[in-house]
Amino acid sequence: MNKSEFIAAFGGIYEHSPWVAERVQSLLGDQRPDTNTLAKLMADCVDNASEETQLELIRAHPDLAGKAQIAGELTADSTEEQSRAGLDQCSAEEFERFQMLNESYKKKFGFPFIKAVRKSNRAEILQAFEARLENDYDTEFEIALMEIHKIARFRLDAMEQG
Repeated sequence: MNKSEFIAAFGGIYEHSPWVAERVQSLLGDQRPDTNTLAKLMADCVDNASEETQLELIRAHPDLAGKAQIAGELTADSTEEQSRAGLDQCSAEEFERFQMLNESYKKKFGFPFIKAVRKSNRAEILQAFEARLENDYDTEFEIALMEIHKIARFRLDAMEQG
């Protein structure tokens, strides 16, 4: 798999951050590793990036049940993930709650709340949102990166099954 094919295939695994696939491809050349190896290499790439680059990656993610969803501006993967969690079916009260929590979270931490929602429902997501608002910045930064890695793994697994 050449560089452009690799980037085309894997550039969206990490939300709006094709640099992850680009860096991994530069390590691999034309090799195409198995999904487990690829997931590990991509996660290592993110984990070894500068804190500023990691923060840009975190900030590249959309709010859950946010304005981008309503405007139809989410990536195809994010749209599917939020839909599977029922975030496209929020009641008016739930939607308002998500908006309030999104704003409170971003005000406190300076980046959006990140959760791998593929296997969650609205109630679980709201509960996690409220609990994590109690954390400090460093804890949330680390949790955000862990959740991003989970999202990436879900996306890689979906590609493999696809």
